Amino acid sequence: MTAQVASTADQRVSPVRVAVVQFEPRVGVENLKANAVAVEQRLTAAADAGAGLIVLPELATTGYVFETREEAFAHAEQVPNGRTVESFARIAAERNVYIVGCVAERAGEKLYDTAVLVGPEGYIGRYRKTHLWNTEKLWFTPGDEGFSVFDTKIGRIGLLVCWDIWFPETARIVAQMGADIICIPTGWVWTPPPLYDASGVCMAAYLTITAAHANNVFIATADRIGQERGAGFMGNSLIAGTNGWPIDRIAGPDEDTIIYADVDLTAARTAPIWNQLNDLHRDRRTDLYDQMLGYTGSAPLPR
Repeated sequence: MTAQVASTADQRVSPVRVAVVQFEPRVGVENLKANAVAVEQRLTAAADAGAGLIVLPELATTGYVFETREEAFAHAEQVPNGRTVESFARIAAERNVYIVGCVAERAGEKLYDTAVLVGPEGYIGRYRKTHLWNTEKLWFTPGDEGFSVFDTKIGRIGLLVCWDIWFPETARIVAQMGADIICIPTGWVWTPPPLYDASGVCMAAYLTITAAHANNVFIATADRIGQERGAGFMGNSLIAGTNGWPIDRIAGPDEDTIIYADVDLTAARTAPIWNQLNDLHRDRRTDLYDQMLGYTGSAPLPR
């Protein structure tokens, strides 16, 4: 696919290079240092390539497949005062970038699967994963703070995590809250076959494409690769444009890579006119269903 790049006369209002990182972290406290080094190397590489917004996979510094609650707690840290967020903040300040990562957050005796956003100014905010997958329910508490969209100098950034994308309500709500881009750290695991279609694309990638298309919003998903304690991971990281189609390409199932897209984030604020009579947002039947689908955590942001 052709990237959404600027023409000779750059008319973009909020130009930014988005990067999604795909690699293989390792679970186990003995691997925490190596994971941190691997993450910093990739953040640095993306920044060197001009990225202004970088998204990492789910639990990229800890690995994913815990075996006991005790082990999950051993990998966990506070937000925002833990080692990982502090490292992200240092890199973001040094390289003038925004970073979306995901950590095992400890809050008292509760654990959360938490996406965090940091920028050049430091920690900005978090989102605690709302929908938990499989054994995550044995370690983590479902998110209890609702959804959030964060205003930044480059645009409005919304956060989700992995399994959330299977629930259309999540992307719809975050888009209605005004997100220009939804950043999704993921750890898409193997599901019952077929894992991929003939083109090597998994269902989760298509769900991402559909959510971007249906909500006129950029979506950046960063998945991991490899196998861990019997669980396999899908890869297929991508950045979807507001029309849904992947910008650049979809990463392969086993690639250790970084995918980039040059975009104008505020393009998401223009309601798409499909034809003479149809407009994506104005056609919603909010007389029959609530504009926020019953979500009371935030009001819709006028377009």
